[in-house]
Amino acid sequence: MAEGMHERMLDAVGTAIACGQLPPGSVLRLEELQQSHGASRTVAREVVRALEAMRLTTSKRRVGITVRDCADWNHYDPRLIRWQLDSEHRPVALRNLMELRWAVEPSAARFAALRASPEDRGRLRALGARLEATAHARDLTTFLRHDIAFHHLVLAASGNPMFGQLSAVVAEVLTGRTEHGLMPLEPQPEAVALHLEVAHAVDRGDAERAEQAMRGIMLQARDEVAEQFQ
Repeated sequence: MAEGMHERMLDAVGTAIACGQLPPGSVLRLEELQQSHGASRTVAREVVRALEAMRLTTSKRRVGITVRDCADWNHYDPRLIRWQLDSEHRPVALRNLMELRWAVEPSAARFAALRASPEDRGRLRALGARLEATAHARDLTTFLRHDIAFHHLVLAASGNPMFGQLSAVVAEVLTGRTEHGLMPLEPQPEAVALHLEVAHAVDRGDAERAEQAMRGIMLQARDEVAEQFQ
């Protein structure tokens, strides 16, 4: 019960901050949060600590809980990404996330071709085959699961732990696009082919081709998102 209340309250307050209903400089009171959400004092304190850990708020005695400027937020936090994708700021959030992916994932594919283990290369080929099969079946739920695993593996196989830690960010982007109807009813054959090309290039150790194919994936994803907001 307490855990469920914590999640609901955190989502409610976090979404209000992320979408601007509680703009930077807003001052919140613990007692008011507790009462408005029907939560215990313990749960309200835990929610405030979670918001502070995400750098969304800061607390000072005799001042209260203050919403921080958005430049201070931890924009890599998956939950914050989810809140932003659920808000009216979705186009800007998607643009920012696509720019991040454009900057990182092609390089990750290049390094994966140079550094991936034989096991990783085999897993990537297998995921490519699963993506192809689920795309033809129009099984977007399973396709999403394989797509997240594919991009996670490329980031991890790059051998750069800083790239690897962006997996949760990419997962939120892919999930958000699917949940908000920003994906075609059937994944585009060109996109699936590019995923297969990344897998084969990594398997062959062709760093240049792996990077180019991943850049093609990013380009197509960017264009698909742009079409939704024209």
